[in-house]
Amino acid sequence: MNTILPIGSVVKVRNLKKLMMIFGFLQSHGAQPDVCFDYVGVPYPEGNIDLRAHFGFQRSDIEQVLFEGYRTEDFEGIEKLFEIKDAYEQQKLKEKEAEK
Repeated sequence: MNTILPIGSVVKVRNLKKLMMIFGFLQSHGAQPDVCFDYVGVPYPEGNIDLRAHFGFQRSDIEQVLFEGYRTEDFEGIEKLFEIKDAYEQQKLKEKEAEK
């Protein structure tokens, strides 16, 4: 999925039984500090019940969007951050291929 979803969106994530509600963007996780996850979510409908319930996932992990959150023109700044992240990851891939 290439569309950037706003906070409050509820999605089905591959390999998870619970639905996830997006509540953050572009974050790393203590268990995987070198990975920048596109989204951080919490179980739906429970919400933010514990730090251990926060789950990082990528856009490509989303199987289905059940609800799309509220979007205003302020959200354009978040979309720009995703463009920067994507460009950075593409550059890293090119550098890795050049090393081979």
